Amino acid sequence: MGQDTAVDTAPAPARQIAGLLIGQPSPGVVEVRLNRPEKINALDEDTYRALTDEFHRLHEDRSVRAVILSGSGRGFCSGSDIGAMLKTTGPAARARLQRRHAAVQAVYRIEKPVVAAIHGPAAGIGFSLAMASDMIVASEDAYFQQAFTNVGLVPDGGAIFFLAQRLGIGRAKDLVMTGRRLGAREAHEWGVVNRLVAAEGLLEEARALAASLAAAPTYVLGLAKKMFAAGCSPSLETVLEIESYAASVARASGDHKEGVMAFREKRKPRFTGE
Repeated sequence: MGQDTAVDTAPAPARQIAGLLIGQPSPGVVEVRLNRPEKINALDEDTYRALTDEFHRLHEDRSVRAVILSGSGRGFCSGSDIGAMLKTTGPAARARLQRRHAAVQAVYRIEKPVVAAIHGPAAGIGFSLAMASDMIVASEDAYFQQAFTNVGLVPDGGAIFFLAQRLGIGRAKDLVMTGRRLGAREAHEWGVVNRLVAAEGLLEEARALAASLAAAPTYVLGLAKKMFAAGCSPSLETVLEIESYAASVARASGDHKEGVMAFREKRKPRFTGE
């Protein structure tokens, strides 16, 4: 069975909101599925808001004990929808970035275990959302990428924070500065991925893991998550504040404009370092 088929023939989710499908594969477990398959689940403004609101709702819902974050179609998430990248500048661009931050923080701060089920690309902020989860289950065709240098930007979504925590500075710089793809097998060897499975077994494994976590004392798991977060220095909030400043400066650069134009024109960018 092909990997796309395995994802698309999963039990029909019960609710649909902007860019998301929400279902309950087992008691106490909710699956939040990114659902813009025509864009490989690139996130637009409505989806960021929906993701933030849904994770806040799940945080408050006492019947929910574990969450799965997955993606429809050919991949988990290709990042932010690049079509709007040049349309917002100045204060509007900063506000847009803060909406992205709110979505990542909602996933990271929920006091319930979150399992990310990754197939195909998890790129840009899609990579950050995966790392904001507690555990990552990946199919063998998955890959992870920090491709921000290709469009003249710094990583967003707290990527620097998450990469440093999961990989250490040296390996994090490798991924950020080269923009190369990190394949599923290497990601598993490096410790980014907790479980590596065949494509057709991805959701089965993620759901089994989420069900086992849901059967655990989840209140205690939530407390442990808070302890892990408290042990991180600097905090995610501090890194996101620095990121907001750096991203605003990067957005005004000539290299960013050239990177986006090259992407649209499907050519190699000609960066000048300005």
